[in-house]
Amino acid sequence: MAEKKTYEGGCHCGNVRYKAEADLGTVIECNCSHCGRKGLLLNYIPAEDFDLTKGADALKGYRFNTRRIEHLFCDTCGVESFARGKNKDGADMVALNVRCLDGVDPGDLELTPFDGRSK
Repeated sequence: MAEKKTYEGGCHCGNVRYKAEADLGTVIECNCSHCGRKGLLLNYIPAEDFDLTKGADALKGYRFNTRRIEHLFCDTCGVESFARGKNKDGADMVALNVRCLDGVDPGDLELTPFDGRSK
C-alpha cells in the first residue's frame, strides 16, 4: 500500500515546477479523448497539498466536455504536468500527471482503469 509522500515534478523544459503531497496508491489511467491521446496517468489530490513553485506565468489552459477541469500546459514545451478542478464534493483539487513526477517510474505503480470515453 502506498503512503502520502512529498514529490516534485514539472514540465519537460523546467519552466513549470511544483511540489505535491500525494499517495500514489491510486493512479488513474483514463481512456477519454484527451487523456488517452496524451497517455496521462493521474493522481487526484486536494489543492492545499499542491504548491506551484515556478512557472505560473508559463501556463496555458484548456477545458473540454464538462469544462470542470482546467488542463494546464507549459507554453514552451507543451507538457501537461497537472490540471486543476473540483472534486465530486465541490472542493478544489489538482490532478497530477504522475509521468511528470521526479523519480517515479509508472511501471512500478498499480494503474486503475477509468472509462472516461463512455462518460
